[in-house]
Amino acid sequence: MKFPCEIIVWEVLPCIRAALAKELIKKGLSQNEISIMLGITQAAVSQYTSKKRGSKLDFPEDAKKEIKKLADDLVQGSVNDLVARICTICMKVRADGTVCNLDLYNAHDYD
Repeated sequence: MKFPCEIIVWEVLPCIRAALAKELIKKGLSQNEISIMLGITQAAVSQYTSKKRGSKLDFPEDAKKEIKKLADDLVQGSVNDLVARICTICMKVRADGTVCNLDLYNAHDYD
């Protein structure tokens, strides 16, 4: 059995990072700039943008808008608390029921 928090860590957060990385690429940032901005490796950004990681979810519209807004704010340098902003996106995904609809039988088994 997977707890919701495990699903968030292994499935939802990578998808949020992937969507955010893709938005930042559209805005002209390099993978290296994105990696520094998000506190992840350049290799992770590459995997996110090439759909090798974090491509499992289709976000609800309100989460998509929030991701785009976060990307805009990151480019403008107006993000004070990246963790809080990502948590807000995660809560929108959770509230939508997206997490409940994940195919847990195909999710990674990390116990």
